[in-house]
Amino acid sequence: MLIYSDILEKEDRVSETLSRQSVEPDEINQAVEGAQAALGGKQKSDGHWVYELEADATIPAEYVLLEHYLDRIDPEKQAKIGVYLRRIQGDHGGWPLYYDGGFDLSASVKAYFALKAIGDDINAPHMRIAREAILDHGGAARSNVFTRIQLALFGEVPWDATPVMPIELMLLPRKAFFSVWNMSYWSRAVIAPLLVLNALRPRAINPHGIHVQELFVKPPEEVTDWIRGPYRSIWGRFFKHLDSALRPVLPLIPRSLHSKALKAASDFIEPRLSRGGLGAIYPAMANVVMMYRAQGVPDTDPRARTAWDAIQDLLVDHGDEIYCQPCVSPVWDTGLSGLAMMEAASGPAATRREETIAALKKSAEWLRDHQILDVKGDWAVNAPDLRPGGWAFQYENDYYPDVDDTAVVAMLLHRIDPEVNREAIARAREWIIGMQSTNGGWGAFDIDNDHELLNHIPFSDHGALLDPPTADVSARCISFLAQLGDPDDRPIILRALEYLRSEQEPEGCWFGRWGTNYIYGTWSVLCALNIAGVPHDDPMVMRAVNWLESVQRPDGGWGEDCATYEGGTAGIYKKSLPSQTAWATLALMAVGRRDSDAVRRGMAYLVSQQNEKGEWEEEAYNAVGFPKVFYLRYHGYKQFFPLTALARYRNLGASNSGRVEYGF
Repeated sequence: MLIYSDILEKEDRVSETLSRQSVEPDEINQAVEGAQAALGGKQKSDGHWVYELEADATIPAEYVLLEHYLDRIDPEKQAKIGVYLRRIQGDHGGWPLYYDGGFDLSASVKAYFALKAIGDDINAPHMRIAREAILDHGGAARSNVFTRIQLALFGEVPWDATPVMPIELMLLPRKAFFSVWNMSYWSRAVIAPLLVLNALRPRAINPHGIHVQELFVKPPEEVTDWIRGPYRSIWGRFFKHLDSALRPVLPLIPRSLHSKALKAASDFIEPRLSRGGLGAIYPAMANVVMMYRAQGVPDTDPRARTAWDAIQDLLVDHGDEIYCQPCVSPVWDTGLSGLAMMEAASGPAATRREETIAALKKSAEWLRDHQILDVKGDWAVNAPDLRPGGWAFQYENDYYPDVDDTAVVAMLLHRIDPEVNREAIARAREWIIGMQSTNGGWGAFDIDNDHELLNHIPFSDHGALLDPPTADVSARCISFLAQLGDPDDRPIILRALEYLRSEQEPEGCWFGRWGTNYIYGTWSVLCALNIAGVPHDDPMVMRAVNWLESVQRPDGGWGEDCATYEGGTAGIYKKSLPSQTAWATLALMAVGRRDSDAVRRGMAYLVSQQNEKGEWEEEAYNAVGFPKVFYLRYHGYKQFFPLTALARYRNLGASNSGRVEYGF
């Protein structure tokens, strides 16, 4: 196993004597008070929290191109997005998928295209080095499927550059292998309007006539291998041949069937279209806007206006620059912020207890109002008799609640007031139990969404078409059920624990599907193992503890970045980070290591990094949408997780049992 001491040989050595070995109780209290005041100051008047959610260059670049597609160009917005795109350009000349990351071809093609559309001179230094980097990596012809679709919409490549995805897919039943019902929620939401675009093959208005043929190594009309490997298995080659075989067949599909499929796509989209946008995620929203324009729907039509307005709500304006978020995260942010505030307001040394509880009761009311109790979403295809009871990640996304948000919110409601919140908690419990997959784990949005062969079709070059069970989401569900303590749930928890045992990596850690990465996954699981009653000396727990301690940095913190999704060593980064340090110390405290040297040094690191505002700084991305393809930076993580860890450390020090008694 490669441990941190091995990595140090490749870095500037930092003497461990520079790390504080412990921190005084008064310092912990002061840090908790400052952090709680800072976090409490971000609470909205109705009780909820929402922080920025930042991705890479692709989303703001796509927004620029969307305005040019529609000829709804706002020069002021475009200029500010240009400032953002130029700022995040990498030293390698292109654009990375996360802070300090390597060159990504597809992100770079979109960012270059957007900047050219904004008006940047292609001979300007930043454009020249971007173009050279793109060409050095094979040019735009080698970009991913979604980028080639964007290029096809602007006429930069032929539609043959994209995989075969006939609109008739919308007619396939659940039992059919290629059915959209076998894909993840985000795939269904993105694909449905995209299939319409593929069928109609519209052309962007592109009023300024912006083209990027200079990004191709050879002219697109001369490219003959748009669909090519590397393939992840022999199935990839099989589906490539199937793609080739289907192309001449498509024109033979009866027009009546084609029309029926187009109607099926509209019938799928329109009930799911709300103020939050289709699926409440940018790619699906943008595809709907373009779809309506292609269908001749006026921009003033309520459907088109709703879709457009939802996108505008994703824009973040910092005065001198603007970027577009992939979605918003108010339910998630409120659940995690509330748990941090609750921890700070607990124990003998509770900080502003009465004031905090009063504020959290407003949060509970807001959350109860957002629980989805009367809409059977797409998840009901696999669980038709299950009552709704979950929460979505966003303000409005009723067809797509997720069990991770639901477990976190319900744990918070249980801590705030189990009696007042009894019905909301009961409905959440019922829904989460009903969403357990066959292998004992939980996916985020669906049950048994694990038809792995679908990830080998040409369209799925991102490898993220599915939503299979994962250790971090499953751990959160265990934590919630175990915190409730209903004896009837024990068999469900035991099945899930066996799943977690099977998912442990050889090093002792767990993969983090929705947070970066092995530190996040290991924290999630150790919290669940503790509250579920797994002994702290269980070999599974001990291996995890040993791994966490092995990757602690000399300054007392922990760090991990998104390179670990791309072959980087688990638990390693060039610097310590507040989020990862909080996760690691929370994990160790959950399994009885509150008084260990590792935790004491972790607390000292967090205290030392807190600024005068009671906050922490963190530029590294701390979460993932799709590994190797799409990463996220939750701006709230660096605030509420360190507060939770510091308050937990303080509270355990005054606890009679010294044991973490909650699932989170």
